[in-house]
Amino acid sequence: MTEIEFLQLSLRCRHKLASRILRDCIDHPSLRTETLYRKMETYLSFAPIDFQNFKHVSDRYHMHMRQAKLSLKEHNLLRPYQKRDIPSSTPFLPIAIYLDNLRSAFNVGSIIRTTEAFRLGSLHFSAYTPFIDNPKVQKTSMWTHDKVPCFQYTSLSTLPRPLIALETADSAPSVLSYTFPETFTLLLGNEEYGLSDETLALADAMITIPLCGFKHSLNVASAFAIVAAAIREKQPAHTPCIH
Repeated sequence: MTEIEFLQLSLRCRHKLASRILRDCIDHPSLRTETLYRKMETYLSFAPIDFQNFKHVSDRYHMHMRQAKLSLKEHNLLRPYQKRDIPSSTPFLPIAIYLDNLRSAFNVGSIIRTTEAFRLGSLHFSAYTPFIDNPKVQKTSMWTHDKVPCFQYTSLSTLPRPLIALETADSAPSVLSYTFPETFTLLLGNEEYGLSDETLALADAMITIPLCGFKHSLNVASAFAIVAAAIREKQPAHTPCIH
């Protein structure tokens, strides 16, 4: 694209295009994409960015997003290079996490990311839950979707007992004081109504997160992160995370 063609675009479209090219520079680095973005910097009268400084690249990217009036959801974040993102030698725990009719690809991706971070166990997807071939799942998982054992269309009858349901129930014991067995299956429910009646009927136990505020529930991915930390810490054969 020539400078004249670029400047004939609306300001919003210029920044939308620049954000897409800058993202390509990070996700699929090549001389072609970098050269193209350098031209756009010149057209916009911007100082050259240092592609080796991820903070600067991220700030520039989100400036483009704001000017383009694009939503800043997590799946729009850049894929960062983190110095501490290195292969882990910590084995996954011998537990299963069952996703019972979760609908949001973003929640699923976040759950995958948390599962990998704590090396928690295997993930099992019910029929209507977005699987790891979903691009939004992959992006929100921050590309950990291929590092966690994931299985689709799993029958609850094949998963390890006890089946422990995470629910907002006043009578259920707190996850903070609950003693988790070494092997079990954690049941996570739908964003709108929790676990289905059929799944709850099969549960052997129920746990809850104690809450004190006006809201008596948490986003399922946020709730899972709390439980994941408790599970990893409370395992009878607890071993520290190693790299």
